[in-house]
Amino acid sequence: MLLLIAARSLWQHKLRSSLLGAAIASVTALLLVLTGISVAMRETILRAATTLMTGHVNVGGFFKVTAGQSAPVVTSYGKVMELAKREVPELDYAVVRGRGWAKLISDTGSMMVGVGGVDIDEEPGFREAVMVPEGRLDELRRPGTILIFREQAKKLGVKVGDTLTVSAPTFRGVNNTVDVTVVAIAADLGLLSSFNTFMPSDTLRALYQLKEDSTGVIQLYLRDREAVPKVESRLREVLARGGFQVMGADPRPFWEKFESVNREAWTGQRLDVTNWEDETAFVKFSVTLVTALSVAVTVVLLIIICVGIMNVMWISIRERTREIGTLRAIGMQRRTVLAMFVGEGALLGLAGTGFGAALGLLAAAAIDAARIPVPLGVQFFLMTDHLTVSPTPFWVAFAVCFITGAITLVSLFPSFLAARMKPITAIHHVG
Repeated sequence: MLLLIAARSLWQHKLRSSLLGAAIASVTALLLVLTGISVAMRETILRAATTLMTGHVNVGGFFKVTAGQSAPVVTSYGKVMELAKREVPELDYAVVRGRGWAKLISDTGSMMVGVGGVDIDEEPGFREAVMVPEGRLDELRRPGTILIFREQAKKLGVKVGDTLTVSAPTFRGVNNTVDVTVVAIAADLGLLSSFNTFMPSDTLRALYQLKEDSTGVIQLYLRDREAVPKVESRLREVLARGGFQVMGADPRPFWEKFESVNREAWTGQRLDVTNWEDETAFVKFSVTLVTALSVAVTVVLLIIICVGIMNVMWISIRERTREIGTLRAIGMQRRTVLAMFVGEGALLGLAGTGFGAALGLLAAAAIDAARIPVPLGVQFFLMTDHLTVSPTPFWVAFAVCFITGAITLVSLFPSFLAARMKPITAIHHVG
């Protein structure tokens, strides 16, 4: 009965209720779109990062010929790989990647890039995530080839079939070069693709003059990435028991560790176990930024809506003062009057957020279908060349419950004052 009274009251003031409902729906839809962008960014970062530079769990490390000079190399990696496959039943597949930092030189320009050594036949995830509109990915099977990204190709002024010179100091301090042919130009993947290139592992070993049993990192891909913390902890213990020297946990990407490693007075091999979040810590700020922006915008709009709700409740109570007095005079209890007005706020909030959730989901689907291109500068943060939105059931439920709850809470104070009116005063109210 109370909900029926509340619904009839809202219907009686259709224009006012419609305007407030539309405002509530807009805030809900905006919250869903903004959080959907945050979720999409996190998923895109995970997909791009675990393709270009990290596995879910990584066994990398440093080799030091002298105490002050380290290289991102894992020697005799076959033993480490065998141990990881045996002790990680959660493993889906594993790949080995060379790691390097070199100068790409063309006839018209040059740039410093990270160079990854890949065996393309052993990289199922690479084919799924890296789109190659120019050239063929399978050509990376041939030694002396390289894959670069579209923006890199523009800066270097090269196309498929052109030759680049790759120059880098070996890990013993001697400069070396190799000539490579551009066989594939991939679509950009935001910030992560701006400084990554890929060549066959054998070509990278030739550049750095490494033995065949040496690589940069073993990347482990799990069937369930929620198992990452457990697998990471177990691997540290297993590798230590297997006779390997293991570095302490350090949640930084490997290239940020050179300075601290070079200051340590040890030589030889030490392994470093990290996860994908450690290796991509430098790009997580973009997700944090968008999430913070989403929260700030939503809070500001929600405060405005709540102030509007409170004002409307005051107006409604003033208009219905004599009605309240009559209801109290015929025996309606204070808590029932309170519940009646709170019910109006809750019903308006629920209707508005429900419509807003549907609107937000439709907007997200439309944005995804439109594949709206974004400027290059924005690509660095979104990690993709078009805008994507991925609202989740959790955020839909959260938006509806949170905003409805806030509106209901705001309606308590004016409803409480309405319930405390004296019947005789309310009945004789004029206005």
